[in-house]
Amino acid sequence: MLRLALILAISLPGFAAAAPCGNTGNGFETWKRDFAKQAQRAGVKKKGLQALSQSQYATRTIAADRNQKSFKYSLDKFMQIRGADTIVAQGRKRKARNPQFYATLERQYGVPAGVLIAIHGMETGFGNFMGDSQVVSAITTLAYDCRRSEFFVPHAIGALKLVDQGSITTNTVGAKHGELGHTQFLPGNALEYGVDATGDGQVDFYNMTDALASTANFLRKKGWKPGRGYQPGQPNFAVIQQWNAATVYQESIAIMAARIDG
Repeated sequence: MLRLALILAISLPGFAAAAPCGNTGNGFETWKRDFAKQAQRAGVKKKGLQALSQSQYATRTIAADRNQKSFKYSLDKFMQIRGADTIVAQGRKRKARNPQFYATLERQYGVPAGVLIAIHGMETGFGNFMGDSQVVSAITTLAYDCRRSEFFVPHAIGALKLVDQGSITTNTVGAKHGELGHTQFLPGNALEYGVDATGDGQVDFYNMTDALASTANFLRKKGWKPGRGYQPGQPNFAVIQQWNAATVYQESIAIMAARIDG
């Protein structure tokens, strides 16, 4: 019965199976051709489809995805490795140098300066290193890879739409998992929560103003409650958990943010 239902479903007009995933680079080019049809149905246009066709299987991305260590560290070890004391010290100076900028963001989105600064420092060292991997290649590789394709397919579609919009190009570089800009947005989130805070008509995640406003917008849309606490057990900690899946990362952001704002 199940087999018959599947046959009938495939024969129905408009039915479209997802492009098959793979565990090596051997099937990537075939997958791209199938995925192009899926992307086009999702609204990706010429520039995005061209970027997809030019993308390459990112072996460094696969290696990084197979070797994630953050989930294994203790909180103290993680904060030491990530340079928490330096982030806090530099973060306090950044807030003191430009208090009005962060105050404006807090008025608009309700997110305190310390949280945004801690994320900015943790993700890219305040923009000093925003990655060395081509975003489109990295994110399409992860969408193709069977390990977590369901999670990354929407972000791959998002990346191609960002190309269509002119927010990124085929050559834009970011982190090895396709995160981009000052605070390392995954492309699907960048597409949904991006803010043109500079008013130049373009959401630019490599511009600090747009990136931090977009980060604040993400947190607010995820349920941030202005004026409420963000430490573990407090209302806004659940929102910080939406930003990164690693518990040590979440707790580190909360600790550093409180020290920056303190």
